[in-house]
Amino acid sequence: MRIRAKVLAAILCTVAALTTSGGTYVSASSEAADAKTEVTIGFSSDGDSFDPCTGFGYTGSPLFSNLVKVNGEDQLENDLATEYSVSDDTLTWTFKIRDDVKFTNGDPLKASDVAFTFNTTKEKATYMDLTMLESCTAIDDTTVEFKLTKPCVTFIYTVAQVGIVPENAYSDQFGLSADQIIGSGPYKMAQWDKGQQFILEANEDYYGEQPAIKRAVVLVQEEDARFVAAQAGNVDIALTSATLATTDIDGMHVEKVDSVDNRGITLPTVPDEGKTTEDGYKIGNNITCDVNVRKALCYGIDRNQIIDEALNGFAQPAYSECDGMPWWNEEDVIETDADYAVQLLEESGWEDTDGDGIREKDGEKLAFNLMYFAGDSMRQAVAMSVANQAKENMGFDITVEGVSADDTIKRMFSEPMIMGWGSDSPMTSYMLFDSSNAGKTDFYNPEFYTNEKTDEYLEKAMSSLSIEDSYEWWKKAQWDGETGTCMRGEAPWAFYVNMTHLYYVKDGLNIGKQRIHAHGQAWPLIANLAEWTWE
Repeated sequence: MRIRAKVLAAILCTVAALTTSGGTYVSASSEAADAKTEVTIGFSSDGDSFDPCTGFGYTGSPLFSNLVKVNGEDQLENDLATEYSVSDDTLTWTFKIRDDVKFTNGDPLKASDVAFTFNTTKEKATYMDLTMLESCTAIDDTTVEFKLTKPCVTFIYTVAQVGIVPENAYSDQFGLSADQIIGSGPYKMAQWDKGQQFILEANEDYYGEQPAIKRAVVLVQEEDARFVAAQAGNVDIALTSATLATTDIDGMHVEKVDSVDNRGITLPTVPDEGKTTEDGYKIGNNITCDVNVRKALCYGIDRNQIIDEALNGFAQPAYSECDGMPWWNEEDVIETDADYAVQLLEESGWEDTDGDGIREKDGEKLAFNLMYFAGDSMRQAVAMSVANQAKENMGFDITVEGVSADDTIKRMFSEPMIMGWGSDSPMTSYMLFDSSNAGKTDFYNPEFYTNEKTDEYLEKAMSSLSIEDSYEWWKKAQWDGETGTCMRGEAPWAFYVNMTHLYYVKDGLNIGKQRIHAHGQAWPLIANLAEWTWE
């Protein structure tokens, strides 16, 4: 069974060869540089844990193997699996796996390790959604069987996101230090100085082709520090941003990677009736509960103006959570039409009766706060462009506000915010718009969007016999000619831009065929580190 998918990726940075001593950075010798087997990468974060059972590596990781993986052509291919099959009722998935794989501690990888990994991931219930998994059982050393509680056509994408860990070496400390990071991927963790750097070395026992890059030093740096390191020639690749990428650096060029990493506004769809979430957070907004207000914010904003003003041209217009994917409905595309946006507002009774440039209705101004994560300059720039256009084109009064993550969770059910998503799996569409996810603190559906017809389409998609069969239902959920999640429909989101992921790359370094990147800029980049070469 062969499945196509466009996937998310993240950002990786290679860097001029550096070696380390006692946790400090030291420029590599000219001999090491001449060998062309090392890279130094300017990275954004190392995170708290390298444990796949709690979500590490869901966009791909060179440290761990998966049953299947996504390649540079955005297709799923076998990794540990040699073949797999799905029962007629789609509730049983059976995988045959390789018998020549070792973990980096020397233990053989068996089907029991696969079963342990998935059962542990389900039990931990952190990032990965395995609520549909009833059980995972090793039938023998090379056969593993998954039993699902309900049909889930996107399960193959979940399988591709979970790296396999060794049952015998797993503990509560797994992934928290270099010696507790044990995988079977093309690389192993040689050193980890938390918050500063980590060093990957080629896994000599890897079952696949040995990588050309034998050592990668990954420096954890802030954006400005990465830029300075690139200018100084101290890194071979560095994540960068739209605000910096227009600057030329001798000996380096900017790699642009397409993404489905979108930025838009979540718009609460229900009124403020004094209700709160289970955690006591306010629900509803009396401005954005008006569908014509939401649609006006979709039609009345020029996406190309945002891209030029806020992102130096490094983005593409966005129209949904899944632009360009096989399950995307092309009818999601809308043209900027400020006149139509004004018409929608006036149909709902929003008029500027006092001549101050701001519309009002029943004594209430067409005004709200627009939150963004404090410290995220890109989201702030997008928010400011939207606010300025909304005032000039339509008479909105939008106050842009940087908010902490904790405060965002408290306020996102009642106030619009700049949000980012993007994935290679249609499961994201389900999580964003199925009514069962409304109002959870996982950022998927803070708008409290619910629609019986959408739920019907999404359930039909999830229950399809194959991913190809599901496409028509995902598309109908977006727009069926009358209603849907898209901006010409119920518009719980105003989608604006898909970010271009940007990297300064040293001339002569080939970072392979990058997949379409998902939300997040760093980890998807190095998912294919084993394919990098110096030319």
